[in-house]
Amino acid sequence: MKIAIVDADLIGRKNHRFPNLACMKLSSHHKMLGNDVVLEQNYNNLHNYDKILISKVFTDTVVPEEVLNMKNVEYGGTGFYYDKAPKLPDDIEHIFPDYHLYDDFVKEQIKKGVKPKDLKEYTDVSIGFTTRGCIRQCKFCVNQNYKKASVHSRIEEFYDPTRKYICLLDDNIFACKDWKQVFDELIATGHKFYFKQGMDERLLTDEKCEYLFNKANWYGDYTFAFDNIKDREIIEKKLQMIREHTDKQCRFYVFCGFNHNDPGIYSDEFWKNDIADLFERISILMKYKCLPYIMRYMDYEKSPFRGMYIDIARWCNQPSFFKKKTFREFCITNGKESSCMKYAKYFEQQCPDIAEKYYDLRFTNK
Repeated sequence: MKIAIVDADLIGRKNHRFPNLACMKLSSHHKMLGNDVVLEQNYNNLHNYDKILISKVFTDTVVPEEVLNMKNVEYGGTGFYYDKAPKLPDDIEHIFPDYHLYDDFVKEQIKKGVKPKDLKEYTDVSIGFTTRGCIRQCKFCVNQNYKKASVHSRIEEFYDPTRKYICLLDDNIFACKDWKQVFDELIATGHKFYFKQGMDERLLTDEKCEYLFNKANWYGDYTFAFDNIKDREIIEKKLQMIREHTDKQCRFYVFCGFNHNDPGIYSDEFWKNDIADLFERISILMKYKCLPYIMRYMDYEKSPFRGMYIDIARWCNQPSFFKKKTFREFCITNGKESSCMKYAKYFEQQCPDIAEKYYDLRFTNK
């Protein structure tokens, strides 16, 4: 059989830079069956295949309806089903990924001038889950139906020693009672590793900090999450713990644009408070020399302050700006007549007290 694997996010998202693990596992499975497997990078030639397998991670990635209605198409992933996505069969879920699926894509990107370092997760990284699940049941999360985290696979299932790094996609590693075993296995490889999802710093202990900051052969920034201002007390406590163990760079995903109390219900007062809460979390992270990375829930589009969410994200998500400029200075740099300045001025007119408190906060490494 001739099989087309379609990574819908690769086609539908600009500058997408991460392989689809399900696609790589499906590729391995069909190659083992003796099938001819191709990564299709558009929807134009699908009539040439006996079977088409489409996967996507992001819900806003668009896949043409006529493609989904084709008789020989099967599709899945959180992008289609969110928290109700069907699982892969066990024999596919636990198969070694086909790390060569994206080889032609990588060659094409390099020919177009993309730097090899920007494609490292296709070429230099082993990718997998050591644990699955979470204890939080956050209403906005694809893992909201889990009540615990448990070991999912041994590292041997996806670890390629010829690749320099290991990337873990675990949902909440520190919620798993066997987290230490996982870390010991990772450390034993001698390879640098990192967890791509934001780790749950609310679960940190001195022992976990010792493993994370001193024993682990870590790659890149340490990434955590600060999703809700109601957690500020425990977050600050854990930030103090982090800084007692390390002065290394820490990045926090900062989630916004979502009503945690009444999902989907919004008012002008909510949007004002949400922007204020966002700035407050940024200020707390500044205090402990941590970098925020703004994650906007799709409902931010409904806000009368939509432009503010965009501007705050542009400011924070580019450390070269965030480390050197206040929010006000960042907006001024974009020009007095820019949309950035327009949004900032409008919000300041509507909420002068919030602007006065937060517009001039400055990150410092001192």
